[in-house]
Amino acid sequence: MRLHLLLTAGLVAALAGPLVAQSTHSGTDKFAQLGTELPTPNTYRTASGAPGADYWQQRADYNIKVTLNDDNQSITGSEDITYTNLSPDKLTYLWLQLDANIYAPNSMTASTQNAELKDKMSVQALEYIARTGFDGSFKIDDVRMKGGKNLPYTVNYTMMRIDLPQPLAPKQSVTFSVKWHYNINDHLKLGGRSGYELFPEDKNVLYEIAQFYPRMAVYDDVNGWQHKQFLGGGEFTLPFGDYRVAITAPADHIVGATGTLQNPDQVLTATQRKRLEEAKKAKKPVVIVTQAEATQAEKNRAKNTKTWVYSAKNVRDFAWASSRKFIWDAMGIEIEGKPVMAMSYYPKEANPLWGQYSTESVAHTLKVYSRMTVPYQYPVAISVHGNIGGMEYPMLCFNGYRPEKDGTYSAGTKYGLISVVIHEVGHNFFPMIVNSDERQWTWMDEGLNTFMQYLTEQEWERNYPSRRGEPRQIVDYMRADKNVQNPIMVNSESVLQLGNNAYGKPATALNILRETVMGRELFDYAFKEYARRWAYKHPTPADFFRTMEDASGVDLDWFWRGWFYTTDRTDLAIEGVQWYKVDSKNPEVENARRRQELNAAPQSLSQQRNLQDIKKTLVDDEKPGLKDFYNSYDPLATTEADKAAYQKYYASLSPKEQEILNKGLNFYQVNFRNIGGLVMPVVVQMTFEDGSKEVVNIPAEIWRKNNEQVTKVFVTEKPVASFTLDPFLQTADTDLSNNAFPRQLAPSRFELFQQQQRPATNPMQRNVSSQQPQRNNGTGTTGGGN
Repeated sequence: MRLHLLLTAGLVAALAGPLVAQSTHSGTDKFAQLGTELPTPNTYRTASGAPGADYWQQRADYNIKVTLNDDNQSITGSEDITYTNLSPDKLTYLWLQLDANIYAPNSMTASTQNAELKDKMSVQALEYIARTGFDGSFKIDDVRMKGGKNLPYTVNYTMMRIDLPQPLAPKQSVTFSVKWHYNINDHLKLGGRSGYELFPEDKNVLYEIAQFYPRMAVYDDVNGWQHKQFLGGGEFTLPFGDYRVAITAPADHIVGATGTLQNPDQVLTATQRKRLEEAKKAKKPVVIVTQAEATQAEKNRAKNTKTWVYSAKNVRDFAWASSRKFIWDAMGIEIEGKPVMAMSYYPKEANPLWGQYSTESVAHTLKVYSRMTVPYQYPVAISVHGNIGGMEYPMLCFNGYRPEKDGTYSAGTKYGLISVVIHEVGHNFFPMIVNSDERQWTWMDEGLNTFMQYLTEQEWERNYPSRRGEPRQIVDYMRADKNVQNPIMVNSESVLQLGNNAYGKPATALNILRETVMGRELFDYAFKEYARRWAYKHPTPADFFRTMEDASGVDLDWFWRGWFYTTDRTDLAIEGVQWYKVDSKNPEVENARRRQELNAAPQSLSQQRNLQDIKKTLVDDEKPGLKDFYNSYDPLATTEADKAAYQKYYASLSPKEQEILNKGLNFYQVNFRNIGGLVMPVVVQMTFEDGSKEVVNIPAEIWRKNNEQVTKVFVTEKPVASFTLDPFLQTADTDLSNNAFPRQLAPSRFELFQQQQRPATNPMQRNVSSQQPQRNNGTGTTGGGN
């Protein structure tokens, strides 16, 4: 830092008002209000972000019957759909989603799929590319008015239009029936959000079934019919309704599903029903179907079937799982006085990990999300284990992660399980309750949910190793080449890096809003208000943006624009610091300071060499008579006249000026530059010469008149040794090397590796000696490993 003296006239100016740097705009104003980017408010959706007086949404109620064929992994089904038109429009046709049609050989997904051949290819990879020998698309057998004549329909890839015999008027309903069948995909070979897993050791199959029925598309005030094709990326947009679903499966299967079981006496044993009743008031999970019972069921093949009937009220979708391998545990909790059952279904291969953590994770998630958003209203929440890594549906989700065959597991596997359960159960709130359009805006469910997942993980245990949410975790993505990035506000099917774009970046943005921009109190109130306003409704991005501002009183247009509409990054820099002190005019103080500066000044190279080379000087050694007054004069000596003049000057100052003068204040002019383009709050830590520190948080509005460079003056009583930007890594700054003044080296890392490495083992496995962790035998409450 360079030292300058601020003259006395400057003191008067400082008292009169703050020092303000001249500032101008260059390029686009990053603080311009969001105008054309957001739709015009209307009576359906207000300028405040709340549903309007005329808000409406459609309704679809289902009565479904399906049969699972365990011999050839197929499903046959029929459904009655009652569709209620609550819009102000007459509808001449209806659109349904046929999501399984991505597995048709001629699907748009297959024909537009990018693929690359390598020197070595697995059979599974080739099968996925070629889609040979498998057709998992819907085969529509019949569409008709319920009990009446056939209805004409047209299948357009993953969408089906049904032409009505007469227009469906506002406030009117129509009931029609569909019959269909399809083959279930092998998830290990073809992937997807639904499918089956074959266990070669015992030749049993575990089914995780979703998108198994033709489903109504959304018709709303924003898009009309939302019938954008499903290509495999953008997920699902669905209306609310009531479901009654009868699932016929092998008699030795356990079936879990969305909703509540309507016929427990027909499908559960007396012992299972007793255990289920005990679980309602248990403090830890109670096993309903034990591991021993599931292992015994694996050895047989029932020839007959059972039909499990489930009912669900006011949900947007339905999913289920079925297997004779299932262990089943449950535990009752209360959400604002309302009982909820947290449950898990999993094969023995998942123990001891799942018995220890799955249901507890379900319960923990419901409690935290309910406190931060809206109370969970459904009667049950279920976690099912199979090889589908993570997928969500109302009241039920599919989750991955299982231990090694010896029952041990790594920390990554343990926390991976807890995190995926939190994430997928959390989707009950976003988008199953706050029902956003996933086909258009993945971030509205994945981003908001990942943010809530981060908060929930941090309440699981201190310093939980969350993968996303902390600003520093998004830095690598944000500083990457912009050619491999999209703005968050990009359609789901067009996103280049879905995990970073739709999960990590919006979750980080919300965390920064909560911690750095708004503060927890304002953010939490506004976020909860958004969930409350749009629970069981269909919000859009504009509704979220407007509600967050409306409920907090914070103008966030600059934030939405930068984080959601651009690929700008945070890179704020300190370009220079100038240090000023007030000239006190006190000769004793100022002369002592100047003498100290002179003594501290380094000798020049010439001066150093002259001491060595010039042994004598004329005046000092040869002719001292040449000396006069100035050879003994000390310009920094304080005289009585100097003191008298200072006293007269001091007496002329006002009390306020005397106070400032006495404090000996330090004035630091700090020059900041916005290199990355993303305007953000300026968080500055000053470290003083005595080692103490002070953090100053400057709102992002400091950039409002010049988006690229600003100057700020800091006034301190103690001298500052250094300035540091973003000391707690809370703004996702992508270049820390320019964050300190004086400059400090930012450490990086490189890794040495061996060409051939020994097979990895987890620490639990390495440290187990003669006593191996045992898989839970299912005879009591579920337990976990070491």
